[in-house]
Amino acid sequence: MSFDFSGKSVLVTGATRGIGLGLTRALVKYGGTVYALGSNKELLDALIEEYGDRVISVHVNLVDWGATRAALEQLPPMNGLVNNAGVSYAWVPSLDAPKDIIDKTLSVNLMAQINVTQVIGKKMVEAGNGGSIVNVSSINGIKPMRECMAYNLSKAALDMMTKQFALELGPNKIRVNSVNPTVALTDMGKEFWSHPPEKGAKLKDHTPLGRFAEVEEVVQPILYLLSDYSSMVTGTINPIEGGLLSNISV
Repeated sequence: MSFDFSGKSVLVTGATRGIGLGLTRALVKYGGTVYALGSNKELLDALIEEYGDRVISVHVNLVDWGATRAALEQLPPMNGLVNNAGVSYAWVPSLDAPKDIIDKTLSVNLMAQINVTQVIGKKMVEAGNGGSIVNVSSINGIKPMRECMAYNLSKAALDMMTKQFALELGPNKIRVNSVNPTVALTDMGKEFWSHPPEKGAKLKDHTPLGRFAEVEEVVQPILYLLSDYSSMVTGTINPIEGGLLSNISV
């Protein structure tokens, strides 16, 4: 499958690291213009230096609702939006989960996504050209893991947000879908799941394909959902997990 995003503009949140960075590079490779949103100006500047005017910096902290809206209101209508930015904090038993961890997780993984989607979605509606929105969720939104209740809740809510916006924006030819990866081998993913080694090994052993996802294995489905190849696809939740959710063995 060959993608062509020539003449298309896509806003990518969390564009400077991991999946967001891989997606930004892929969209530029296939002719698109990326509006790269991030809170680290140094990393955003590095993207501009690498790609010139093919990448446009949107420097804002998504936790700040008002500042985010103000920054996004200045942008032209987008053809696509990828809500990729997300956080995961220390794992703790649900009975001991502190309120500040729950609040901080939901503020980035859910509320910020709603905020961005509202502003960019309205611009898509007003432009009248349709569009595609992809939310980067997680298998944790489908099946919980122990001791990460706040993250699990945020991703389950993000999946419902996907369906809600798909329902309401469909008449405007705007499609909304989620991708739900297992562990992706970003720098952060590699670090977290390799210490101690048995933590990652247990999850991989439970995965029929026996491994975690490479970044490009998450990027490619996102590109598909952004593209016209998925023109009849909306409101869907798309696990990318090597069969992990099909394995109920203990």
